[in-house]
Amino acid sequence: MKAAEAIVQIMVKEGITDAFGIPGAGINVVYKYLDGAPIAHYLMRHEEACAHAADGYFKASHKIALAICTSGPGATNLVTGLYSAFADSTPLLAITGQANSWQLGQEAFQCADIAKICESVTKKSYCVTDAAKIPEIMREAFFLMREGRPGPVLIDLPLDIQQAEIDFDIDDYQPAPVTKPAPEAAKISAALDMLGDAKAPVIIMGGGVVLAEAEARVTALAEYLGIPVITTYMAKGGMPKEHPLNAGHAGIQVGQPIGNKVFLDSDLVLGIGCRFTDRHTGNLAVYRGERKFIHIDIEKSQFGKVFEPDLAVLADAGLAAEALLAEAKRRGMKPVSARGAEVAGMREALRRKTDFDVLPMLPHRAFHEINRCFDDDTIFTTGCGITQIWSGQFQDIGKTRHYLPSGGAGTLGFEIPGAFGAKVAMPENTVCAVLGDFGFTFMGEEIAVAAALGKPIVVIIINNANLGLIRQNQMVAYDYEYEVNMPYNQDGRIDYLKVAEGFGCLAERAFTPEELAEAIGRAKASGRTYVIEAICAREQMCDMGGSLDNCRTFV
Repeated sequence: MKAAEAIVQIMVKEGITDAFGIPGAGINVVYKYLDGAPIAHYLMRHEEACAHAADGYFKASHKIALAICTSGPGATNLVTGLYSAFADSTPLLAITGQANSWQLGQEAFQCADIAKICESVTKKSYCVTDAAKIPEIMREAFFLMREGRPGPVLIDLPLDIQQAEIDFDIDDYQPAPVTKPAPEAAKISAALDMLGDAKAPVIIMGGGVVLAEAEARVTALAEYLGIPVITTYMAKGGMPKEHPLNAGHAGIQVGQPIGNKVFLDSDLVLGIGCRFTDRHTGNLAVYRGERKFIHIDIEKSQFGKVFEPDLAVLADAGLAAEALLAEAKRRGMKPVSARGAEVAGMREALRRKTDFDVLPMLPHRAFHEINRCFDDDTIFTTGCGITQIWSGQFQDIGKTRHYLPSGGAGTLGFEIPGAFGAKVAMPENTVCAVLGDFGFTFMGEEIAVAAALGKPIVVIIINNANLGLIRQNQMVAYDYEYEVNMPYNQDGRIDYLKVAEGFGCLAERAFTPEELAEAIGRAKASGRTYVIEAICAREQMCDMGGSLDNCRTFV
């Protein structure tokens, strides 16, 4: 059969049911066999959005999707989306078209070495030059996407390779099994010894816990030992928001007062599936202090990447949590700290004020209304900038996999296609993209996809008419302000509502909290893709700082 047909059959057997793509001459042979296959295809408006949609799809459902496009600029447009997925450990299959294999290196039309370009933003990238190896390459690609720390894989397909005849029978193809590493018993014993000796331990639930679907197991461990839990930004929602041990976030940007306090008062940190990245840690001297660190991760290369832990445990997050709980029960351990009983009261006492009654609205109040008007089944996406930081600080998320950010890359443009992908994966849920006025201009055209294909999403623009985070950095760090003010985004010269309506959406503008709440109600009831522009104060800054003990408050 044709290699392209074998590729489609393999994708079906590996479980792919949805694809986000844009056809083109370089990939049309594969598209011939997608037509009629049990894979739903969603025609996007930009290749970057194909990857973001597949990213949001996986984050919401833990199912792998296909991002597919043609060669040259189509393929290079995909790169930012692959980088964003790679940074967040999101597996997706990217397939790109390519010029004929004999044209490689000849500067043929739309012939970019995309496999080479994508080496650093995928777990592996292939340019297939031997059609007979396609089944082997596909099998390895799906294995790599799922194995260890997950991530995207790219397969570049020259046009003649797609059309080549190969000897293939789908009944002979079997997906490669993926095993999860279990922790060493000695490491589990050592970890519990350290926890037993600690006076004020804290657990960090990282995004790896969500990827391992181990949230309940980590929560059970915390409950048994009475240890407060800080969730990283990528694990937001991983513990119920009102759980008595939920100590919010720690960090210098999307951190919260309770999370920073609980962390700074700790003497031992049990980090599970986290990466100790810079926006979480800030100044490492402050972060490390005199604390001891236990780091559990499925990826060996994470150990010592930022600093050396006192104990490194190579294991799947869920298996590690199970082993720790089983051994703790075998030992008859009691709660190791009284701090767990204090968390709920601290959370209320340290809660940030959001119900400001001033006009123009503070962004804090906009998020107050978002929290009030959407239920816990709503899935949110967000990208980067000051709006993302406010979102991380203020949004209350009640369920795991219901807050889908571009965390590691911080990609403006992820929000809307990511929300569309989440809606495809979870059609019964309300899905809402939250972004700034400038962020709306990145991939904003993808609202047309949601509108045209009947996959309604809600888009809320926090319009502060500024590059807010860049302005804050200029003013606080360098004492100047340049090319960050955009008054035309609020004074009528730029009209986002007309843009939305032109793309087939409903849209309205809100100046007050009451108007915002009413608009959200209409958006949810409409059954249409709906854009809401919330007009907010132009020069409000967000709370942040250089270290956990020195986060500056701006309101």
